[in-house]
Amino acid sequence: MTYPSTVIKGHGTGNDFVLYLDEAGKYEPDEEEIRFLCNRHFGIGADGLIRLTKPEFVSDLDDEAVTDLYNAGALWFMDYRNADGSLAEMCGNGTRVTAALAIRYGLATVTKDEPFMLGTRAGVKVLTRLGQVEGLGKDVFTIDMGPWKMGEQGEFLVSIPGAEGSCRGTFVDMGNPHVVSVVKEPVEFAFDGYGMSMSIEINDMPDIEELDLTRTPVVEPVLSAGQNAEFVRIDSIDTHADAGYATMRVNERGAGETLSCGTGLCAAGVVLRARTGINNWTITVPGGTLTVSVLPDRVYLTGDARLVAQVKLWS
Repeated sequence: MTYPSTVIKGHGTGNDFVLYLDEAGKYEPDEEEIRFLCNRHFGIGADGLIRLTKPEFVSDLDDEAVTDLYNAGALWFMDYRNADGSLAEMCGNGTRVTAALAIRYGLATVTKDEPFMLGTRAGVKVLTRLGQVEGLGKDVFTIDMGPWKMGEQGEFLVSIPGAEGSCRGTFVDMGNPHVVSVVKEPVEFAFDGYGMSMSIEINDMPDIEELDLTRTPVVEPVLSAGQNAEFVRIDSIDTHADAGYATMRVNERGAGETLSCGTGLCAAGVVLRARTGINNWTITVPGGTLTVSVLPDRVYLTGDARLVAQVKLWS
C-alpha cells in the first residue's frame, strides 16, 4: 500500500480529513486507496485526504513549480485529494488542519512573527496561529487565501434535482472553482419611465435549512471542471461597523455536502461584498463559525482546526 500504517484524523469546523506526514516521499496514494481511507463505512471516513510532504515528492508538480514554491519560502506542500480520489487545487479548511499537523511534528511554530508558508496547487498560502478566540474555537488560525476573481453577478442558473425553485449564481475563482448563490433575497424589479418592467431577478430557491444538498446542484451553463456550489443567506449587516453576518451550506466537488468549506466561505464573502459593500463577514456553517475579510486583492479566512485521533491501520 502507498500510505503509512498510522494516520491522523482532523477537521476544520467539521470539514474532516485523513492526514499524514510523508517526509521521504514514500506514500503517494492512488485513487482507490484514497476512496478507501475516506469511506465512512469501510474506511476511516473523511471529506478528503491530506499528505504533508516536500514539493519535489508531488508527482503532478514539474521542476519549475517546485523551484517556485521553494523560492517563495514553502518548504512543505499540502497534497490534497477529494474523497473520490480526484486532485483538488486548494482546501482552505485543510490548510489550517495541515498547519496543526506541522506543529504536532515540530515542522513549524506558526506564530504571527513566524508564519507558516504552505505550498498548494493554488500557490503558497500564509498561515498564522491565533490560539483560542471567543466564538471561533480553541486553536484558531488565519490564512491569507491570496487573490480572488469574480465573474458576472448572477451569470449562472442553479437548481437542485428533485426540488422546486432556482436561483442565480455567481462564479468565483479562489484557486478552485465556485458558484455562489444568495438565497432568500427579494425578487428585484426594474421599471422604465413608462412603468414597464425592464428586468426581473428570479430567486425562489428554498431557505438554507430546507435545501437537500445530498443531491449535486445543477449549474447552467455547465463548467467543464465542475464546481463547489455554495448557498448563502444574509442574516444581518452593520454598515457602520463594516460587518455582516450570514449562514452558508455547500456541496463540494468530489465530496458532496460538507459541514464547512474554506474556499467556499471565501467565495461567499466575495459575492456578499459585491452585493452589499460589506468587507467583513462572520459566516455560520453546519460545522461552526468562521470569519472572512475581503480585500480588493485577497481574502483572509479565520477559523478553528482540530486533530482528533491517531489511527493505526490494519492490513
